[in-house]
Amino acid sequence: MRYSTQVKPISYLKANAAEVLHQLTEHREPMVITQNGEARAVIQDVASYEETQETLALLKILALGTREIEAGKTSPIADVAKRLRSKK
Repeated sequence: MRYSTQVKPISYLKANAAEVLHQLTEHREPMVITQNGEARAVIQDVASYEETQETLALLKILALGTREIEAGKTSPIADVAKRLRSKK
């Protein structure tokens, strides 16, 4: 995805807020907002934001698991299965 097509000055956002929100929801592409010619913010629709947050949460879980494996904090699957069965 190229963000260069979705770059707008803050004045555009101020003057066209409703249209910007419609575009974000319809196209589900983030928009870069500039101020004085420099990128200052990125806005996106709520559904895309939620998907991003869910993806980040899963990546954090994977990273945590990888760190635990590297630290040797593992158990044989048979032991885990036995422990889980005993909790029923």
